[in-house]
Amino acid sequence: MSRIALDVHAHLAPPIPAQASDVHIGLQQLFQPEALLGWMDEQRIDSAWVSLPPPLYRPQLALDHSREWWLYANDGLARLVRPKLRPLFHLPVEHPALAVEIAERYAGEGAGFSLPAGGANVTCFSDARLAPLWALLDERRSFVFVHPGACCDGRLAPYYLENLLGNPYETAVAIAHLVFGGERHRHRAIRFCFAHGGGAAPMLAGRWQRGYETRRPGVDAAAPAPRELLGTLLVDSVVHDADAMALAARVFGARSILFGSDWPFPMGLPSPHEQLAGVAAELRRAIFSAAALS
Repeated sequence: MSRIALDVHAHLAPPIPAQASDVHIGLQQLFQPEALLGWMDEQRIDSAWVSLPPPLYRPQLALDHSREWWLYANDGLARLVRPKLRPLFHLPVEHPALAVEIAERYAGEGAGFSLPAGGANVTCFSDARLAPLWALLDERRSFVFVHPGACCDGRLAPYYLENLLGNPYETAVAIAHLVFGGERHRHRAIRFCFAHGGGAAPMLAGRWQRGYETRRPGVDAAAPAPRELLGTLLVDSVVHDADAMALAARVFGARSILFGSDWPFPMGLPSPHEQLAGVAAELRRAIFSAAALS
């Protein structure tokens, strides 16, 4: 069994205070870093970068309460890390100035940062108010993991569709705003990594390129092409289909996919060596070796 150098998509959570009554977490492993480390040993994973799970995002909080919450949650994440684990501190982009404050506070303390993609009150990534955050992260060449939050479409409430369909949709929306809003072109040093193989973006890459080439309204034809900019992004390996992985490799680049497990959630890769066995051997070796970060 091959070793996996790095898992960029694992989750842990600090204890939830009683006043956070809107936070509901049923997976007790999220509070147990030793459980994560035990699973990593079983799966021959050398290290993991851990982020807070979506139930903790709470984008509806007002600014003062959001500051209090994210200092608590990020400090709690820092206390959970162990050898082999490094934190990705959460930046609440729904409050752009607070996101900058938190990025400055935790700079140098972890592997990087995580951002929410989508959900109520979450600022679009092309919003001008985020320019100071992008500039700061670009200057520091930060690793930024982007994970979908709650989807706002009520039609997705049945059948677990908020996860099955909403998550890849929201990730594609976030990527589209970076690409078409010019932020990716202006801030190439940020190492953006998108969860779940970039969501729906690989399937939409050709459509986005066609919109660019035919100068659709609002699309800046003088900017770099979507295909070029997509090739500067990183994604993780949680796609659940070898053909989808091959498509992601063609769109983002074969050396742009990092291993992610989504531990401990059932929609992740709890048995990665078995679940990724159908992926082409050369691509699987690149994913397991974290070649995208070399």
